[in-house]
Amino acid sequence: MNTDDYHYLRDYMRRRLLNVTTRFHRFLYQRINWSVRLIGIKGARGVGKTTMLLQRILECHPNLDDTLYVSLDTLWFETHSLEEVASYCVSHDILNLYIDEIHRYPTWAIELKSITDLYPDLKIVYTGSSLLHIDNSKVDLSRRQTVYFLPGMSFREFMEYEGLGTFEDLTLNDILSNHTKIASTIAQEVKVLPAFERYQKEGHYPFYNETGADFPLRLSEVVNTVIDIDLPSTIDITFATVEKARKLMMVLSQSLPQMIKLGDLFRELETTRDLGLKLLDALERAQLLLLLSSKQKNYKRLTIPEKIYLQNGNLMYALSKLVNLGTLREAFFINSLRQSHDVTLSKNGDFLVDGKYTFEVGGAGKTFDQIADIPNSYLAVDNTEVGYGAKIPLWLLGFLY
Repeated sequence: MNTDDYHYLRDYMRRRLLNVTTRFHRFLYQRINWSVRLIGIKGARGVGKTTMLLQRILECHPNLDDTLYVSLDTLWFETHSLEEVASYCVSHDILNLYIDEIHRYPTWAIELKSITDLYPDLKIVYTGSSLLHIDNSKVDLSRRQTVYFLPGMSFREFMEYEGLGTFEDLTLNDILSNHTKIASTIAQEVKVLPAFERYQKEGHYPFYNETGADFPLRLSEVVNTVIDIDLPSTIDITFATVEKARKLMMVLSQSLPQMIKLGDLFRELETTRDLGLKLLDALERAQLLLLLSSKQKNYKRLTIPEKIYLQNGNLMYALSKLVNLGTLREAFFINSLRQSHDVTLSKNGDFLVDGKYTFEVGGAGKTFDQIADIPNSYLAVDNTEVGYGAKIPLWLLGFLY
């Protein structure tokens, strides 16, 4: 890599930094141990991974003399390698390298291992698709790095992003034991129900703020990009399989979640059971689907799903002609809890959390009839500002991160 190449990369970095603000940070920004030598940040498209990198550069490397940002989805890397960039950085006292879209670079794991071995003084932070099986890559990087996962924005973050209020995140125990007081305090400051309704339509992805009325169209394009580019970049699949993934998303977006008959679904896709399960697993890892069963997820083998959802309300409104409120509420519940808890289907209620808490999810008129005699059972109800007893406002679960 020569000086002209370096100036091209620096100009690219400067252009990317121009429109970045530090007014709002995703929750993960404060939780990352930035002193670690090799950091990976996984997440779905559109949740703010790139912005996080650029914010870090603006706040910690303002003169840019010791820092370089590159994105591996640019044409420049068709004729250059990551190792070239790392070598140039170290030889010119640039000891902070931020790498975006690493899944677009086929030999990323091999080269990262080589770079970390050769250049012990170089700090690297990279982002990649949530599809990446980092721990199971052909090269073992687990002892060299810390990997974080960035989910979509929570309802709590959405309210801060909108300037409606800044609130601390909660634990599930906080909510179960003290939800009435907490919800009352928040509801005195913010009209939470209109904000929650808007969040369900457009608040999961921070880029809604720059797209306006075009957000559903842009989100549909993100889905196509994940299927057309991210899937083939991270999984060894054929064009025909990519088309099956697209058809699968279309079929699921037009049907409500139900106890799935996988045989019927795979026949409609004209695919085998094995390939069908792999597609469902890949689309869940890509954060396009939620798969749920009555058993805890087994990461050593594919879990057979009993219920399938589009991953969040924003996707439902963007891809579905008619959004079912029950489906919307359940997907929000699963998303909010799954970041730090095990959620499975329950034989008695709707969901079992951590094998201990039974939840029914519904509207404001939901009753305890189905779970009346079940220990540690709760209602999570929509269209309710403040709950009481074991009846918890659904929106408050959006404060878990």
